[in-house]
This record gives sequence, structure tokens and C-alpha cells, in this order.
Amino acid sequence: MTAPDFEDLLRELTPQVLGTLVRRYGRFEGCEDAVQEAVLAAAVQWPSEGMPDNPRGWLVTVAGRRLIDQLRGDRARRERELATAAAEVAPEEVPDTDDTLLLLFLCCHPALTAASQTALTLRAVGGLTTAEIARAFLVPEATMAARISRAKQRIRAAAGSFSPPEGALPEGALPAGEREERLRVVLQVLYLIFNEGYTASSGAEAHRLDLRREAIRLTRMVRAQLPRDGEVAGLLALMLLTDARRAARTTASGDLVPLAEQDRTRWDRALIAEGTALVKEALAEPELGPYRLQAAIAATHADAATAEATDWRQVHGLYLVLERIAPNPVVTLNRAIALAEIGGPEAGLALLATLDADARMAGHHRLLSVRAHLLERTGDALGAYDHYRRAARATASLTERRYLEARAGRVRPGA
Repeated sequence: MTAPDFEDLLRELTPQVLGTLVRRYGRFEGCEDAVQEAVLAAAVQWPSEGMPDNPRGWLVTVAGRRLIDQLRGDRARRERELATAAAEVAPEEVPDTDDTLLLLFLCCHPALTAASQTALTLRAVGGLTTAEIARAFLVPEATMAARISRAKQRIRAAAGSFSPPEGALPEGALPAGEREERLRVVLQVLYLIFNEGYTASSGAEAHRLDLRREAIRLTRMVRAQLPRDGEVAGLLALMLLTDARRAARTTASGDLVPLAEQDRTRWDRALIAEGTALVKEALAEPELGPYRLQAAIAATHADAATAEATDWRQVHGLYLVLERIAPNPVVTLNRAIALAEIGGPEAGLALLATLDADARMAGHHRLLSVRAHLLERTGDALGAYDHYRRAARATASLTERRYLEARAGRVRPGA
């Protein structure tokens, strides 16, 4: 097995092992530290000594021993904690179940704020770094680090444990309101993980296959347990329809290709068919939600044989509804793109101007790049050049930076 294969396996197993330990011992933070040590040990030993027959059981055993060692070192609680964690778990005793979904719901515990729930889940289940989470939330890295730290402090304040509900997802496991609120955060987290995998916010790679694949896998698991939930179906459809375009998003050399210029024959028709079927099923529900609407927008793009054939009026109408039920500056930015297609670039620029006072978007590379594109369409080469360059400096993704610098070079006056 190659080093990347080991990394993929460990990323997949880490939340499963953490969920198993939390279910058994109920100490989130201590379990998280123990699992991190076990994963580090595996990363060192497995490549040279060979992978064990039961890798998840090996990780559970090693992490369990690390946790017991931690508890033994805490003299003030030694007797009480050892009574709970006395038995070490052998690999063959590890149940053949995936506790990842349980871990998702535990991280969405009502003792935490919604922002902390999402941040903690991205760290514990998605494996994202603090910097990646900060970029997803459009906040400074220091702010996100403090948010995650406060979440762990809240866990300690709650007697140091999160007691898992009796079953993570089945109806009746939690009060209806609490269950729906936790599910809302779970879906938000899965979408953020997918987005980070589909368009990596930093580094040299345009995609992160591990994150994208994991987000889809987890969403399928949620869907299997909640088959009648329209928003779960909508999120899965959105992921599939978006992922269907992946092969056409970059050139052979790794450069980005914008949607309007993509070779649509390279889009994955099987994923589009599955996603479109899910959209039809989700839209049959009486109440619309943000994921169903976004999936409907993605399906409209997928239905167009060419960029020119896109039903931009339908796209704009769907964004209007989405903006009404789930206001967000990114939704407004995307609506500006659609508006420019039906009302001209000036109309799009006028809508973009309403985002300049929004602290979450001011100076963000996406706002700068969309404005640059619309300025280019109006014939304002100097303005477009300036905004493409500013957008390139503002992004942490090397792939996006190359693309934006190339666009700037194309419109540079006198070039």
C-alpha cells in the first residue's frame, strides 16, 4: 500500500475510531487526543511493519490504551475513571459498526453554539485544519482557533463528557426540535467538507479527492437512515451534480476551466442522472429548503447541452427564492452572475455593489473575481485588470491564483 493509500485509510478510519471511543468512554476531548496519538503511531509503524489484519481494531486498541494511560496520570480522578475505562479492547472485540454518524451528531450537541458545532465536527470528522475551516467560514484563522478551543472548554464544563443519544439518527432518538437542529448542522458541515474537497481553498491542488469522497460517503449514510428527508436528498443531489463536472474543471496541466468553457461531454452522465432523480424526488416535498434549491440550480446547469443553452431566468429565479429563505452574501454573489446573463453585466455589477459593505465578503477573492469578469464584459479593461490582480493576491489557492493572474494578463491594457 502506498503512502497516499495509508493517508486515505487513516482519514476514513479516524472518525470511526473516535466515535467508538466516545461511545464507550464518553470523554470527547480525551478520546480525541488518544485517537490522534494512535493515528500517529499507525502512520509510523504500518508502512514499515505492515498493516494489521484489522486496522480499525488496532487503532481502537492503541487509542484505548493511550486514554487509559491519560486517566491513570490524573490522580485526582484515578479511581472513578479507571472504574469506567478498566478493560482494554482487543481488535477482535471491536464491533463491526461505523460510529461516524454518531460522532457527527455528538459534535452537533446543543451545549455548543451552531458555529462551534460546525467547527468541531469539521475538525473531528472531516479532518480539516483550523486554517481550512476559517476560510470556509470567512473568518481569520485566530478567530476559528479560539472558537474550537471554546467548544472544547464547553465540553469540559459539561462534566467532561458528551453522552451519546440512544441511537444517533433514528426518529425518536432525540426530541424532534433538537434532532432537526442537529441534522441541520450536520448537513452544513458535510457541505463545507465537500466544498473544500471540490475547490481546495489553499495549496497547489485544485481538488482534494479524499474530502470530496468522504463528504459524499457520509451523506449517503445519512440518506440511508433518513430516506424521506428532502434536504438530505437535496444535499446528496447537489454534491453529485457538482462532482459530475469535476473532470472538465481543469486542463491536463491542472489549470482551472470556468463553467462556460468546460467540455460538457466530459461531465459524468451517471452522476447527473442520479442527482437529477434525487432533485425531482426532493422537490416533490411541500416545503423547499436551501439544499433542494441549490440542487435544482445545479440540475438546470446540468440540463444545458451548452453554456449558451442555460436557462438563466430559471437559475436567477431559484436564487431569488434561495436568497429569501436563506440570506447569504455568497447567494447574492451567485445571483449577480445569473442577473448579468439576463440583464447585462451592468445589472450584475449593481447587485455586487450591495455586498461591498458586508464584512464577510469585502476583499474576498470571489467578489473581486466576479466583479473583474463583469467589468471585462463591459469593456473596462483597466478595472478588470486591477480586480483580477487583487483577487489573485487574495486567494490562498495556487491553482486559482494562476487562473486569475492569467485572466489579468489577458485583459491588461497594452498587452
